[in-house]
Amino acid sequence: MEELEELHSPLQKPRKATPQTGEDTLNGHLPPGWQSYMSPQGRRYYVNTFTNETTWERPSSVPGTPKSPVSQKSSAVNGYHISGTPVHQLDSGHMSLRKASGDPQINCVTFPHPDVMPEQQLLKPSEWSYCDYFWADKKDSQGNNIVSGFEILLQKQLKGKQMQKEMAEFVRERIKIEEEYAKNLSKLSQNSLAAQEEGTLGEAWAQLKKSLADEAEVHLKFSSKLQSEVEKPLLNFRENFKKDMKKCDHHIADLRKHLASRYAAVEKARKALTERQKDLEVKTQQLEVKLSNKTEEEIKKARRKSTQAGDDLMRCVDLYNQAQSKWFEEMVTTTLELERLEVERVEMIRQHLCQYTQLRHETDMFNQSTVELVDQLLRKVDPAKDRELWVKEHKTGDIRPVDMEI
Repeated sequence: MEELEELHSPLQKPRKATPQTGEDTLNGHLPPGWQSYMSPQGRRYYVNTFTNETTWERPSSVPGTPKSPVSQKSSAVNGYHISGTPVHQLDSGHMSLRKASGDPQINCVTFPHPDVMPEQQLLKPSEWSYCDYFWADKKDSQGNNIVSGFEILLQKQLKGKQMQKEMAEFVRERIKIEEEYAKNLSKLSQNSLAAQEEGTLGEAWAQLKKSLADEAEVHLKFSSKLQSEVEKPLLNFRENFKKDMKKCDHHIADLRKHLASRYAAVEKARKALTERQKDLEVKTQQLEVKLSNKTEEEIKKARRKSTQAGDDLMRCVDLYNQAQSKWFEEMVTTTLELERLEVERVEMIRQHLCQYTQLRHETDMFNQSTVELVDQLLRKVDPAKDRELWVKEHKTGDIRPVDMEI
């Protein structure tokens, strides 16, 4: 009995097997269409790129079906080589599957073993993309519950939405301050204090009071634009965001549940195969040492059951790989969408904060213009002129008294 090690499908783990094309360095030239690969355990196997047949044995130069096929099909998904599930022959055509010890699984997801796999190739090198760094689960901050990598991304998105809302609240407070400030400026501009001042100084003082009313108007306009051009957009951006995130969460969570179900089916089928193999071996040994009157028919029946169990395991593994492939693809698609949404959120906030600073600069400019006339009038304040004006208005006569004559 020759046992063949299981080839692990790297579909859900973005590693690509390295083909040794054309020239097999150990065994000479390969026939046309054949490529040589190394399994995770370091064993060489061969894939026919025309028929997708896979075999442990180096194919001969004679065309035809290779001996001891490892699987009937292989495919490529997401740009990675995927080999089918291998079988190994027991006797009389019986097939079974064996779980490799180097294939770790965490929460029903199979990952490559770091000791036997080459360095993983990133999907988006040099970008620090979400789709490359959130495949594993981890414990929450309290260390009690297990949180998936996807859930951590969702929490970031929801936190971003909350931060955006709080920024809008901050701007709202700024608007209130502007409105209150404008109200107080307007009120102060109507104050009658020093209203009796006259002359050029009186004109400057009156203009200073009027400038407060003008400034109040500027701040009212600033607060109004803050509301329409900064606060409202921040509040209204992605109104249905939480609902959309919940849909994403449920979708990926359902795929993980389905994956867990498929994994449980694989374990159950693996256990059933082990039991059938044991039963076959026991009956075969009893017949050989004549400890039982087991007939050849019973042996054939046990062999058929063992073969069937092997076929069931192959089917369960195939269904598991399909489920994990679907989860993998949806994870990549959805995390890239979350990444795009986060970029959109940050750019939107940056744009509206720039609008805030622009409005603030404009307010300063308008405020400056309200006091320019005050500055001009203050430069014209002339005590001599004021005296002249006052005298002209209030004079009682310019004939001076003289001494009385006898």
